[in-house]
Amino acid sequence: MKITFLFASIALASGLLFTNAYTSLIDATSWGSNIPHSIGAAREYFKNVNPGNFFRVFSPANQVLALLALILFWKAGPSVRILLGSTFVLYVICDVMTFAYFYPRNDILFRDAALTDVETLTKTWRQWNSMNWVRTLILAAGVISSFIAAHRIYTVK
Repeated sequence: MKITFLFASIALASGLLFTNAYTSLIDATSWGSNIPHSIGAAREYFKNVNPGNFFRVFSPANQVLALLALILFWKAGPSVRILLGSTFVLYVICDVMTFAYFYPRNDILFRDAALTDVETLTKTWRQWNSMNWVRTLILAAGVISSFIAAHRIYTVK
């Protein structure tokens, strides 16, 4: 039964990983395609809901599942414990990055900066786009770590 929680963690984290990659490949590319007009269109599009609505629900759920998997498999051995602990820490790092790095830039891009301030918008978009790939790699490292832990759990049995 407890393996279900590990698989749920892997599934949810994989979904977040691909959603984050989609954001870089599609959304962020669109935002930067014709600044300031593309930022204006994104602001209009995000008036009622935005990707943050998705990530604010599923990212904490992902962390809870990763922590639960760590707790449930604590006695599975030191290598599994280290892998699942690393996974949890990587997911927390992603959220820390989101709050400390991305939210301030989201405010600049989608609320605060005047659409006539093309230089600020372009610089902020470039920073956001580059670091989102870093966040995606951190998420990927967490998913890979979970898969390796699952493999070790099955090979020990």
